[in-house]
Amino acid sequence: MPTSTPAGAWREMVQGNGRFIAGVPQHPRQDVERRGQLVGHQEPNVALFGCSDSRLAAEIIFDKGLGDLFVVRNAGQIISDSVIGSLEYAVAILRTPLIVVLGHDECGAVRAAIDCTQDDAEPLPPHIRTLIDPIVPAVHRVRSRQDGDGLPDPIEVGREHLRHTVAGLVEHSELMSDAVAAGTLAIVGANYRLLEGMAVPDVVVGNIGTP
Repeated sequence: MPTSTPAGAWREMVQGNGRFIAGVPQHPRQDVERRGQLVGHQEPNVALFGCSDSRLAAEIIFDKGLGDLFVVRNAGQIISDSVIGSLEYAVAILRTPLIVVLGHDECGAVRAAIDCTQDDAEPLPPHIRTLIDPIVPAVHRVRSRQDGDGLPDPIEVGREHLRHTVAGLVEHSELMSDAVAAGTLAIVGANYRLLEGMAVPDVVVGNIGTP
């Protein structure tokens, strides 16, 4: 059975982020005793899929400890088979009731996706281009909604990509979509604001209760 409900897990994330924002983190469950408790098992309440950006240290942002978060990260939080498999492991084996997909402002992968759509863009190294290609459709969607021919707003592109990522997890994983339908899992897409230190929910799939 899950160690928490989706709503309870999200409430704890909000509370931890609030402590981080206020500058009064508790740094819970980071002592020698906690290490010993986790030797034989783990029961993370939340699986977090986020960008690899060095400014997005998940356990710090949400004031969590050892064993609290099951973290999957890559540049730009791009869906792949390994990402879906890792998150399915958290849901099916570890009984984690909540997935948080964490994007952020000033994202280098988003900026690269915007820049590569320009007519005079220099070719990117092939592996980097493969990585950011899934963000390019978000660039085009945002550009199609704006007035004028200027570059699309990176914040809007990041939000569009975040929403598409959350939808993609549900679309490509029957296991996750079934868990959401059963009420045992919720997925929250949130944007992290670097200056404020705040994770702001943008899209929710499933039930996380009322704020």
